[in-house]
Amino acid sequence: QVQLQESGPGLVKPSQTLSLTCTVSGDSITTDVSYWTWIRQPSGKTLEWMGAIGYSGSTYYNPSLKSRTAISRDTSKNQFTLQLSSLTPEDTAVYYCAGSNGIPWEYDYWGQGTQVTVSS
Repeated sequence: QVQLQESGPGLVKPSQTLSLTCTVSGDSITTDVSYWTWIRQPSGKTLEWMGAIGYSGSTYYNPSLKSRTAISRDTSKNQFTLQLSSLTPEDTAVYYCAGSNGIPWEYDYWGQGTQVTVSS
């Protein structure tokens, strides 16, 4: 059974950098043709795809967030990480990590989500 678990701070200040980690169990983030994605959902709004890291380590970013986003991985811990810089209150959202096998935008696994609030 594949499980994903997000971890990170629930409250961050404007202008700071958010760092979230997704720990994967039951599958390897280096499994062929797997993709590991960050998605967020502000309250009352639709899901927003932020970016992904593929099984080979290649990264893909939402153009609207690319200048502020970095996704990396630690294969020894089977984790992948999101960093989002220059935070504003508009970055307040529930952040999810998700995993796909084969088709990057068809998610086979989801984390439970973690609320991040940007406020001074």
